[in-house]
Amino acid sequence: MSLALDQVRRIDVQLDKLQSGKHTSPPSSLTSDDITPSENAVGTSGVARIGRLQAAIKLVSTITSRSTPFSSEKILSALRLANMLGDSSFSQELEDQTLRPCTAQRDLEWLLVSKATAQTHGLVIDLLLEQTLPLGWDMWYWDEVLSSSFYLGLYSVQTSPTRLWQLSKDIYADVRRRAQPNRRPTTTDEMEAASNTRKWSTFYSLVKDSIRDRSLTRSTSSIVSPLIFYRSEVRSKQQQLRRFRELSACGLGVLVNEGMNLDGDESEMRRAKNDKHAWKTVVLKSVALMETLLRNLTVLDHGSHSFEDLIFTNIEDDRELSYASASDEGGFDQRLALVLSRLQLVLEVHLPNHITNSKELVTRYGRPSRIVRYWVPTIALLFSSSTLLRVVVNRKAQLTTWIQDLGATTIDFWYNWVVDPIRKVIGTIRHDKDAEIAIMSKESLRGDQASLERMVVDFAKDNAFRTNGAAMDETELAVVRARVREGDLTPVLRAYEKDLRRPIVGTIRGDLIRALLIQVQKTKVDVEVAVGGIDALLKSQELVFGFVGVTPGILVCLGLFRWLSGTFGGRKGKTEQKSRGQRIRLLRNIDRILDRSPPSNGLLSYKDHGMLLCEIHILRQSAQHVMPRGVFAEFLEEVDELIDLHAGIERQIRAVDRIRWAYSEWIG
Repeated sequence: MSLALDQVRRIDVQLDKLQSGKHTSPPSSLTSDDITPSENAVGTSGVARIGRLQAAIKLVSTITSRSTPFSSEKILSALRLANMLGDSSFSQELEDQTLRPCTAQRDLEWLLVSKATAQTHGLVIDLLLEQTLPLGWDMWYWDEVLSSSFYLGLYSVQTSPTRLWQLSKDIYADVRRRAQPNRRPTTTDEMEAASNTRKWSTFYSLVKDSIRDRSLTRSTSSIVSPLIFYRSEVRSKQQQLRRFRELSACGLGVLVNEGMNLDGDESEMRRAKNDKHAWKTVVLKSVALMETLLRNLTVLDHGSHSFEDLIFTNIEDDRELSYASASDEGGFDQRLALVLSRLQLVLEVHLPNHITNSKELVTRYGRPSRIVRYWVPTIALLFSSSTLLRVVVNRKAQLTTWIQDLGATTIDFWYNWVVDPIRKVIGTIRHDKDAEIAIMSKESLRGDQASLERMVVDFAKDNAFRTNGAAMDETELAVVRARVREGDLTPVLRAYEKDLRRPIVGTIRGDLIRALLIQVQKTKVDVEVAVGGIDALLKSQELVFGFVGVTPGILVCLGLFRWLSGTFGGRKGKTEQKSRGQRIRLLRNIDRILDRSPPSNGLLSYKDHGMLLCEIHILRQSAQHVMPRGVFAEFLEEVDELIDLHAGIERQIRAVDRIRWAYSEWIG
C-alpha cells in the first residue's frame, strides 16, 4: 500500500458515488435494457460500444483490479480498448451532434476518462515520491564531502578523468575558435609550400595560450586553497539538488491537494449538486495541472513560491479550460476530446520527458556514479593483481598445508570437544556402564576385605593356641570376623605390642612380621574404602561433570556461529535495530517540518506538505512490516489525519504525539 494508491482509491469511490446518483445501478453494470430505443442513435453498435467501455473501466479501476502498480501502458491500453484513441469514428461522433449517443454511453465515456485521469494522477504522485526520496541521500553525500578536506580531495581525484576530458574538449573548441580568424585564403602553391613544422608550432602556441588563459582564471582561487574550486562546485551541485527537491515536494503537495479534488468544501459541494458537470471541470483542470507540473518541475530557475504562482497562473490562463466552463451538454461533449488528447499527451510525451530530464538532473547534480567513485581502488587492484597472483603461486604449498591443517583441526575439535562429550552425557543420562566414572572396581575392595578377614582370623587362631594352648571355638572366631569387618584389629595389635618388647624373638618367630603385613593389608583396605567414597561422590555428580566437559566446545561453537551469522548472515537483529532508528528519525523529521513551517492561515505550505508526504510515505512502509494488521489499520487513521492539509498544524502535531506514544512498541 502507498499514498498514491490510497489517493486513487478515494477518487474512484467519489467517482462511483457521482455516477450512482444518475443511475439506479452503477454505470459499469449497465446493459442494453437500460438504453431506450429513442436514445440509442447507433442501434446495436451502441451495445457493443457499452461493453467495451465497461471492460475498459474495469481495467483502470483500482477497486476491481488486482494489480496495484500504476502503469501508463495500462491506462493507454484501456483507452484504446474503448476505441477512444486513434479512432476517427469517435472523433466524428464528438463533432457531429446528429451522431450523439445515448446518455448512458456518454456517462460511461466520461467515467472511463475520469478513472484514467485518476490512474494518471496516482502515477504522477508515485513518480514524484520515488523521485524526491533519493535526493535526500545525495544531499547527505555532498554534506559528507564538504565536511572534510580529505573527502574533498578524494572527490577531486575521483572526478579528475571526467574533468580532464571536459578540459580537453574545451581547449579543442577554444583552439578552433582562435584559429578561425588566422585563416587566410591562399593559393595551392602557397599551401604546398607551407611547412608542417610551422603548422604544428602554430597549433601548439594556440594550445598554450588557451591553457594559460584558463590557468589565470583559477590562479586567485588556487592561491587561497587548492580545494576551493572543488568546494564551490560541490556547493553549487548541492544547491541545485536542494532546489530540485523543493520543487518536487512543492509539485507533490500541489498535486495531492489540488488534483482530482472531487470532495472540496461545502460551497463547492452545493455547487456540484446544482451543476452536474462540476466534476468534469475538476477532471479537466486536473489533467491541465499534471501537464503543467511535468513541464516545469525540471526547470530550476525559480523557487518554490514562484513555482506555485507559475502553476496556478498557467491553469487560470489556459484558454481551452475557460471554454469548458459552459454548462450545456454539447459543450462538455466536445471537451471530452480535449481531455483525451491532453491526457494522451501527458502519458506519451510529458511523463517520459520528465523522467528523462529528472535522470539528467540527478546525474548532473547528484552523487557520482559507482564507476567514478570506485575507479581508483579498481585500477589499484588491477595493477597489484599480478603481484598478488605471484605471491599465491609461490606459496601454494604453504597455503595448501595451512588449509589442510585448519580443516583437520576443525574436524578434531568438533569430534573430540563437542561430539564425544555430548555422547558421554547422553550415556550418563541413560546409565550406560561404559560411560560411568569409576576410580576402582567394587570387586577389588571386596577381595581385599575378605583377605584381611582371613589373615586376622588365622593370626588369632595361631596366637590363641600358642598363648593359651587351646584353639578358639567358632563363636570367638565369629566375633573376630565381625570386628574385622568393622575395622577392629585388636588381636593383631595386642600381639604386635607384645612382640615389640622382644622384637628379635618376634621376628625370628615370625609374629612381628606377620602383624606388620596384616596392618599393611588393613591400610590398603582403608585406602580402598576412602577411594570408594570418592568414587560414590563422583558418580552422584557424574552428569554435572559431563556438562562441564561439553561446555567449552559448545561455547566455542556458539560464539563462532554467532560471529559468522552476524558477519555473513542476514543480520536480522542489526537490520531491525537500524529500521527502528530510521522510524524514530522519520518522526523527528516530521516534527521539524511541522515546527519550522511558517503557518499560512494555520496550514502548511505546499512545499512543506510535500516534504511531509515523503516522510510519511517511508514511515508507513516501514511500519507495515512490523505492526499487526489491526494495529496498522488504526495507524493509518492517524496517518490520514496527519497528511490532511486542511486539518491544520495544531491537529497534525497532536496526531504526531499520538503516534509517538500509542505505537512506541513498534516505532521505537
